[in-house]
Amino acid sequence: MHSLQKIERSSYHQKDRLEAESYDEAHSILSGEIGRQDGVENLIDKLIHRDNLNLAYQKVVRNKGAAGIDGMTVDELLPYLRDHRESILEQLRTGQYKLQPVKRVLIPKADGGKRQLGIPCVLDRLIQQAIAQILEPIFDPLFSDNSYGFRPKRNAHQAIRKAKSFYEAGYKYVVDIDMKQYFDTVHHDKLMGFIEVHIQDKQLLSLIRRILQSGVMVGMERQETEKGTPQGGNLSPLLSDIYLHAFDQELQRRGHLFVGYADDCNIYVCSKRAGERVMVSCTTFLEKELYLTVNLEKSQVGSPTKRKFLGFCLLPTANGVKLRPHYQAKKRFKEKLKRITKRNRGRSVEAIFQELDRVTREWINYYGIASMKVFLSEINGWLRRRIRQYIWKQWKRVRTRFSRLRQLGTDKHQAWQWANTRKGYWRIASSGILHRTLTDKYLVSIGYKDISKRYEALHSSY
Repeated sequence: MHSLQKIERSSYHQKDRLEAESYDEAHSILSGEIGRQDGVENLIDKLIHRDNLNLAYQKVVRNKGAAGIDGMTVDELLPYLRDHRESILEQLRTGQYKLQPVKRVLIPKADGGKRQLGIPCVLDRLIQQAIAQILEPIFDPLFSDNSYGFRPKRNAHQAIRKAKSFYEAGYKYVVDIDMKQYFDTVHHDKLMGFIEVHIQDKQLLSLIRRILQSGVMVGMERQETEKGTPQGGNLSPLLSDIYLHAFDQELQRRGHLFVGYADDCNIYVCSKRAGERVMVSCTTFLEKELYLTVNLEKSQVGSPTKRKFLGFCLLPTANGVKLRPHYQAKKRFKEKLKRITKRNRGRSVEAIFQELDRVTREWINYYGIASMKVFLSEINGWLRRRIRQYIWKQWKRVRTRFSRLRQLGTDKHQAWQWANTRKGYWRIASSGILHRTLTDKYLVSIGYKDISKRYEALHSSY
């Protein structure tokens, strides 16, 4: 029995792989090996090689995601591949593979608008992921060192730290360029031209163009896609980086200091006047050369201490420049916590704590590099009060309140007096009645995670 091919560490069982040599029911979907020609010229064989497809399958399954217009889920993908692998491979080899339109989904944005997402069918996601794995090693080494979005071993924290280093070097103004609906306005011919500079495999190029032009389904109506790379596809992030690489090259040619993260770009200059000149010239380049639209209402020249970049602002202090979450990020965080602890939700306290744990962990893991000890201390006290209010609301009846207060150590007379109070929920939540019974220690004992302590533990590791 052959040993399993070690593609990457994964928790998947052997049967969950697209193909494993020791699993009789899922033979290789490719008979043959990689072509001998130059990989840049002959990539279709690398695309359909079993190692590449196995890795793409694992990533698609791990990412899960909703079904496309055909209704197929990630759990149904492997059985489908076993039944149709030969025809799929033949279609890819001969350039006959047909992509299905992506499902259009509108996601609410923080500013009240809608972001258009496209959900490809799960089989198309597998093909896109396989293409991305072939193109990434070719294009990623070409990208600017100041570009951080959608790239391996790079993240937003590195980008904001780079921005901080420019400010510390004396570049006190930032040209904050916001591109309007960037992913929906990418010019297909321009993008394909950038790809063709480094890729000569005509079959692969044709497949990429068919992905771009696969269309979208809005309800029951199919619409053509003459431009754009729909957000939600596995290949779209890499294509967006390839497209904006031309802008990065232009900035480097001009000698500008900049930080890019996908369609977010900040250029650092020494004066506001210089920033205004850069804003005009960069806007001209983006609109005339790349056919993109710069949102003039949101694009401004200002101080990095006030302008938001990836959710952060810079914070000059006596001990040096630090980071802080932008006020909008803090506002959205508090609003989300408020929705979770809304007193009429009718969910158990345990379920509320689980939601709070997930949301606060994700938020602090991202913003933990910033200085926000005071803010989190205030949120912690406010959140405890919200929880006490929620618990008091659950003790609706006088008998229930009396019984619970007695269980928490209150004497009979006081328990009866407090159980009959007519004070409002929010007022009671901050009164001595609940502070003596639903203590901070008690809340921790029933599952509340102190977010200040979580932040201090994470922040100390940076």
